Amino acid sequence: MMPMRSRLYCLIFVLSFSSCTVLQWRSTDQEIKADFETKAIVSNLSYFPVDSLDLKVRVQHIKTSQSPINVLFLHGSPSSLSAWNGYLKDTLLIKRAKLHAVDRPGYGYSNFGDEIPSITTQAAIMSGLIEYYDLKHVIVIGSSYGGPLAARLAVESKNVEGVIMVSPAIDPQQEKKIWASRFTQWWLTRWLVPTGYRVAGDEKTVHAKELERIAADWSKVTVPVVHIHGDADDLVPYTNVNYSRSVFRTIKIITIPHTGHEIAWARPELIKPHVFALIDKVLADVVFE
Repeated sequence: MMPMRSRLYCLIFVLSFSSCTVLQWRSTDQEIKADFETKAIVSNLSYFPVDSLDLKVRVQHIKTSQSPINVLFLHGSPSSLSAWNGYLKDTLLIKRAKLHAVDRPGYGYSNFGDEIPSITTQAAIMSGLIEYYDLKHVIVIGSSYGGPLAARLAVESKNVEGVIMVSPAIDPQQEKKIWASRFTQWWLTRWLVPTGYRVAGDEKTVHAKELERIAADWSKVTVPVVHIHGDADDLVPYTNVNYSRSVFRTIKIITIPHTGHEIAWARPELIKPHVFALIDKVLADVVFE
């Protein structure tokens, strides 16, 4: 067996080789602008200020649609708003709703590296963002960590009228302890871990407790909730669907057979039909208001 000192040297080598400019899952404003211009898609970026936290949250907007529906995308961890490119570049979706993708606090260009592991605080920030941009008839789509955050936002904001959770880590009893995340917490190795992964580790370490703190509030969610999960998910167990079924008043479970965790960004074609269906449902309610 390799001695402890040798294993530590190997770890340092691997993490140093994967420098802090790698594996950060983010694109600059200029890169995003150039990318969307090549697709002839009108897109802009802005920064939502949260003065009390000395925070600026980056948001990408595609607002050419005449629809009253706004779709807000929340990524998992580690990630950034660019994870939603497969949706933001979809010409049919662009016509059906105004689209907004967010770099969650600590990721992308939203105070990169300054983690806010509280789901309640992040939801309050996103609720403020909805108010700041005057978004009405909002459907929130969240993947993995972003799933329960999307559902929590339905508690925080009266403008949220639908929620889609993709592969959500929502059941506190199902939270897996990932051994590798310990490197983000040890003082000896924390500085070696790429920034995006350190933020993810900080969120993961307290995620179960954060979910327990807000569990009693799920009964307050009265809008339609769609839970989409692959039955071969080896990171967030598929059995999280049982928890969603037990706590939400209006819940629809969508099982994606033989599919793993990364379906939100790796297999958008499996998710989009359910996005269109919820847009139609919310839009019908808007028409008859």
